[in-house]
This record gives sequence, C-alpha cells and structure tokens, in this order.
Amino acid sequence: MHPILHPKPIMRSWLLVLVLLAAVPGCRSTYYAMWESVGKEKRHLLKDEVTAAREDQAQASEEFKDALTRIKELTGFEGGELEDAYRRLKGDFEDCQHRAAVIDDRIDNVEQIAADLFVEWETEIGQMTNTSFRNKSRQSLARTRERYKRLHASMVRARGRMDPVLTRLNDYVLYLKHNLNAQAVGALGAEMGAIQSDVAVLIRDIEKSIKEADAFLQTFEG
Repeated sequence: MHPILHPKPIMRSWLLVLVLLAAVPGCRSTYYAMWESVGKEKRHLLKDEVTAAREDQAQASEEFKDALTRIKELTGFEGGELEDAYRRLKGDFEDCQHRAAVIDDRIDNVEQIAADLFVEWETEIGQMTNTSFRNKSRQSLARTRERYKRLHASMVRARGRMDPVLTRLNDYVLYLKHNLNAQAVGALGAEMGAIQSDVAVLIRDIEKSIKEADAFLQTFEG
C-alpha cells in the first residue's frame, strides 16, 4: 500500500524547492518555469514580493515601537525586576534584528524579480509587429519602471534607517547585561532622546515606503 500524501507537506516541499532554485545562480529560469506551470508570471511574483515586503515593514514598525516602549518602561525598575526587563528588551532587539534581515531578503527578491521582468518585457516588446501595440507597451513599461524606482528607493531608505536604531538597541542590551542597577537605568534614560529621534525618523520612512508600495500595487501595469 502506498502511504497517503498529505497536501500541506507536499506544498511545503515544493515551496522549499522554489526557494532553493531562486537562491542558486543560473537556476532562475527553472524557478520561473515552475511558477508559470501553476499560472504565476513574473508580474504576479513581483506583486507578491512587494506585498510581503509591505507587510514586513508594517511589522517592523510595530516591533521597533515595542522596543522603544520597553526602554521607557525601564525607568523605576529595581532589583530583580531589572533582570526580567533586560530579557524582554533583549527579546525585542532580537525581533527587530530578525525583521531587518527578513526585509533585506525581501528587497533582494524584489530587485531580482523586477530586473528579470523588465528584461523579459523589453524583449517581448521587440517581438511585436504591431507598431501601436509596441509603442503603448513601451509607455507602460516606462511608467512601471518609474514607479518601481520610487518604490525601491523608499524601501532601501527605510531599511537603512533601521541600522542606527539596531546599533543603539544593541548598546542598550549589552550595557544592561553587565550593569543591572539603578545607575544603568539612569544612563539609559539620559540617552532616551537619541533613540526616540531615530525611531521617529524610522517610522516616518517606513510609513512613506508602505504608501509607495500601495501606490505601486494599485497602478502596476505588468
């Protein structure tokens, strides 16, 4: 008797194969062909990645806000409570660090798929014999490239804003790790203005990037 093949494990295995193919240079054509076999063209994949990047950015915004709130809550902590506060702040920092790495991967995916899509689009325009269709397609491609350029710039800028906040959070975590006392809390409080300013700028740029993603998805002509 053959074992029953459950769909979820099969789907997970199939997706893992796709991820591995996308990561190996020279295998992208196979990666795209596998997606096309289930009805997903490059334009669909780009929309999916931009949507996922948007969601990760929104999540990052909340996680960095949580870390800032955790630092503010440290004021007034004493004794054993500081150990718990340190562990929670460390967890918040690790969440932010992980989210930044996820967004790095998202941006890489968006860049690669967009580049491949535009090359394909340009090539296929050259294959058109109808002049009117060809000109309209070139105009559509030009508009999409311009919108993508704005989207990409906003994503990269927002991601860059995470680095100074991550650096400060790491300093806070390491300092608390070795100085769980009232003096340490006071030192963190004295630095509060700097990290508040960095987080405010980060949140502002994430919100701008999310708006650019929304605009791109609503007007995407691929």
